[in-house]
Amino acid sequence: MKQTSSGVRAKKALGQHFLKDPAIAERIVGFLGESKAYTDILEIGPGMGILTDFLFEKKGYRTRIVDLDDESITFLFNRFPLRQQDIIHADFLRMNFDEFFKGQFAIIGNFPYNISSQILFKVLDDRDRIPEVVGMFQKEVAMRIAGDPGSKEYGILSVFMQAYYDVKVVMQLNETDFQPPPKVKSAVLHFLRKDNFELGCDEKEFRKTVKMAFNQRRKTLRNAMGAMIAKDVEIPFSGLRAEALSWQQFVQLTNFIIEHRTNDSN
Repeated sequence: MKQTSSGVRAKKALGQHFLKDPAIAERIVGFLGESKAYTDILEIGPGMGILTDFLFEKKGYRTRIVDLDDESITFLFNRFPLRQQDIIHADFLRMNFDEFFKGQFAIIGNFPYNISSQILFKVLDDRDRIPEVVGMFQKEVAMRIAGDPGSKEYGILSVFMQAYYDVKVVMQLNETDFQPPPKVKSAVLHFLRKDNFELGCDEKEFRKTVKMAFNQRRKTLRNAMGAMIAKDVEIPFSGLRAEALSWQQFVQLTNFIIEHRTNDSN
């Protein structure tokens, strides 16, 4: 654990790297607000509150912040004494949103890199309530999530997030923008939910199909998914690998498998 000049230690076990430049923090907060579906905001992992300063200034919104770190919570209580009711000492991944939000809300944060993917899976599970997300990620992870089909970075989370949200890389940062400096570069992603959106297939089956395809991503889909359908039926995109398919093509594949699968694969 490394001591910062402000007295809060950045803890490796919690994936903490504190952003240093207020101008960068202000820009990040500025990316939030494209959706008009919410007036509540939740910041994940505020650390020492560099984003929080600007979030609390946003007119027309109520911001709450959540952190698991005891030391950060104590620091934030002292820094924002008039906003203590908006400071939540909890594990975001275990939060029951019903306890804090009656309607829709946005999420923002310099996400702990060791749980950034888990954060997005929780967002997916509650996407009906989360129209917008702005988050800091390890650059490699961000490029994977926002990647195009056919790229080596493209994966399961790319398909899932792009199916339900418009995803953009809006900023890239260097190691020196943080204290302590991480060993990797970072990037900010902006997610805007596709409202009035219908996936076009059974969601549970869609997730199952995508995960099965990528769990055997070195195989063609003919070999990766063949056990799901009768042997004499040729699946769509059979000669391609999982990373070649867009989320729309995975919808087509899912519907085909539902229609043609064997009894053993139900």
